[in-house]
Amino acid sequence: MPTSTDESHRLLRAWQLALLRFAVTLDQADRLNIAAIAAELDRLGGRRSADDTLHFFRRTSSRLCAAIGGQLQGADATLECFCKQIEEPRLRLAFAAAIGLAQSDPAPSTAVRPKQRPDLFRGLPSRASASL
Repeated sequence: MPTSTDESHRLLRAWQLALLRFAVTLDQADRLNIAAIAAELDRLGGRRSADDTLHFFRRTSSRLCAAIGGQLQGADATLECFCKQIEEPRLRLAFAAAIGLAQSDPAPSTAVRPKQRPDLFRGLPSRASASL
């Protein structure tokens, strides 16, 4: 039987995937799907009173959709912050690509390479060139 935590993780991933889909399509139906998933995530957050629910995911979804659509000042910072919070590397890269966020490649490794040894192949027979 799945636990509440499993369901929360599944819904969170579905929400992130829905945001990726909206970033690609900019379709109103995808935006409505994000809102539905966000409402479900907020509902899982619990209620403090009968008519008071948490609205974090709905507010965040609204801001992200506005930023993706270019209707929010500081959209790049908002989207970059969200992108950094995505734990799944493939999803993070896909989202960054969908919104046009330049991802810097990690710096090449500066590990010390072993020194070239000029005597490495000494003692081995040389290859004879094959004649055709």
